[in-house]
Amino acid sequence: MRRLIQIPLLLLATLLVGALGLRLLTNQPILDCFYQAVILLTTVGSQEPVPLTPATKIFVVVFLTCGVGVFTYSAYQYGQIIVSGDLRSFLERRRMQKVTDQLSDHFIICGYGRMGATLCDYLHRRKQSFVIVDENPDLMTDEMKADGWLFMHGDATQDQILIEAGVTRARGLTTVLPTDADNLYVVLSSRLLAKDLQIVARGSDERAAEKMQRAGATRVINPLSSGAIRMARLMLSPSIENFIEVAESHGIEWEIADVQVPDDSPLVHRQLKETPLRQAGIILLGICKSSGETHFPPEANMTIEAGDSLFAFGTSEKMLAFPRLLDGDRVN
Repeated sequence: MRRLIQIPLLLLATLLVGALGLRLLTNQPILDCFYQAVILLTTVGSQEPVPLTPATKIFVVVFLTCGVGVFTYSAYQYGQIIVSGDLRSFLERRRMQKVTDQLSDHFIICGYGRMGATLCDYLHRRKQSFVIVDENPDLMTDEMKADGWLFMHGDATQDQILIEAGVTRARGLTTVLPTDADNLYVVLSSRLLAKDLQIVARGSDERAAEKMQRAGATRVINPLSSGAIRMARLMLSPSIENFIEVAESHGIEWEIADVQVPDDSPLVHRQLKETPLRQAGIILLGICKSSGETHFPPEANMTIEAGDSLFAFGTSEKMLAFPRLLDGDRVN
């Protein structure tokens, strides 16, 4: 919206030229000259510069001719901004930027294609905060705005755009841009800006996946191979998918999550059988110790230590409460 700044500056420059010209021709105080330039340009006054010499008359004619042209151009540009909706879009972007600046522990979705839309819908249904970054501002619909989705127009491969999206405060970032080169660039830029950020990228083949992992991606997903593996699992164990479909048809959504045990958690130094995880509807699948030792499934008498990663299974509602449970909100 440079025009919103350029137009007032153009009008001010025109008035200053008129004031300086009158100052040189009439030798009046600069404030009086500026006042006369204003009333001449706006045609609201009839006071003439004194003394009204031939040179002053010529200057006034030229000033009014140019000034009216500048004023008409400025009015046209402002009208165009209002009619075209540019002003509304500008204010909407400012509002979203202010909300984004206050976010923390959120997710960033780079690219709003078919995969990006699915990711955003998944996060929205689970009441997670996220910011979409895409170069096409027309993708933001009224329905998305009504749901409170945050959209940032820009190139996700640019560091400044990632910073404005809050990459240094984000919990995770997913890049699903059309090309492997763009996704690799986003991974590299994000890792340089946030060393501890969880980064998930889309790769088209093993070579791209290897390069992205070297660049700093936490996980690289190939949609084709992942889809093929799921199809194979369906053929081997069709009843599992039937169970999930039946559960989801009744409004039940299942999730697998891993949460790290904080140092001040009340569950530290307690055995699994002594914790309220089972009573809270959370099924513990495994434990990964800070030393790298894994236990799948864990034994009931295993002791939980600070820094352990707990892999759990349960409904979406229970998984959302899982981190709070480790903090002691629901501990008996």
